Amino acid sequence: MPALLFDLDGTMLNSDPIHEAVFTELWASQGLAIPHGFYIEQVHGRLNVDVFAEHLPDEPDPQGLSEWKEAQFRDRLPSPYPEAPGLTAFLDHAQAQGWQLAVVTNAMRLNAEAMLGAIGLRDRFEVIVIGEECAHGKPHPLPYLTAMQLLGESPETCIAFEDSPSGMRAAAASGAYSIGVRSALSDAELRAVGAKMTIEDFTDPALPDILARIEGVAA
Repeated sequence: MPALLFDLDGTMLNSDPIHEAVFTELWASQGLAIPHGFYIEQVHGRLNVDVFAEHLPDEPDPQGLSEWKEAQFRDRLPSPYPEAPGLTAFLDHAQAQGWQLAVVTNAMRLNAEAMLGAIGLRDRFEVIVIGEECAHGKPHPLPYLTAMQLLGESPETCIAFEDSPSGMRAAAASGAYSIGVRSALSDAELRAVGAKMTIEDFTDPALPDILARIEGVAA
């Protein structure tokens, strides 16, 4: 039976507009403009410190700046907050089948807890892997490989859901069957970075057939 590994931001909830607003203000405070597409192309799914190293190389305290940015995000995250369409019903089905679940995210732990709490799903996940708590975050596959180890699963039994280029590269490199969620990127863009299939959200009519094929059952 498959184990399901979920990214969080943009996959389980549409939190990207909040992140983008904070980044826009942060960049403005540095006297920088954010060109159209910058957030999706340069920030989406990456660790803050990696973004700062590339774009703010003179920042003396990148970790402190990251913590400030994420505190701003938490302050602006309403609770309750809407989940991705169909997510709870999909998790209900997965748990009824006895499938294991994990969250694999580059969000810091305080943010992960806040987001899962805001969408009312914190109690569904015992395994939450945080990229910055691993030796390498996404796009390195280590966060996904760590989740597999904690679940006692192999890549062949794991299905990953991702929405960002960084996350999709990590999931695909881990060997999991990687499904792209088209919350910000197109089918072609997600397939270009490793997605085997893509869905609009967890109500997508293609999803049951995808899972049936993965399980080796005729759809």
